[in-house]
Amino acid sequence: MSKNINFENLKIGDSIPELVKTPITRTQLALFAGASGDHNPIHLDDAEAQAGGLSGVIAHGMLNMAFLAQVLTEWLPQTAVRSFKSRFAAMAYPGDIITCKGVVSGKINESGENLLDLDLLAENQNGEVLLKGSATVVLD
Repeated sequence: MSKNINFENLKIGDSIPELVKTPITRTQLALFAGASGDHNPIHLDDAEAQAGGLSGVIAHGMLNMAFLAQVLTEWLPQTAVRSFKSRFAAMAYPGDIITCKGVVSGKINESGENLLDLDLLAENQNGEVLLKGSATVVLD
């Protein structure tokens, strides 16, 4: 987290630091299934995923959502996040490299708090958008 983040210096259109994740692995999917309780076979077994009409195993959407939230908490403390939401747009697969980004879309001082609105997105190595989201954070 940068110590030079300042509400007054940030402008609408400014980007926050990107987060680039290492390629998604099958081990990561198995561990996430255990941690999340989502053992849907489309995340773990190619044959089951193909039987469901997919080309193979897909990553949990919530794993990508966690990556998108991480771009915020790498930039600011978790306590600064006032709201966070996202919408799934496409699937991720083992081997995909996910990049998460954010852009300042609004600034307001409300009830004594300096609030920033952010537009967020997660995309794969081909530039395909996997998630679109937004967040509101508070700054000093």
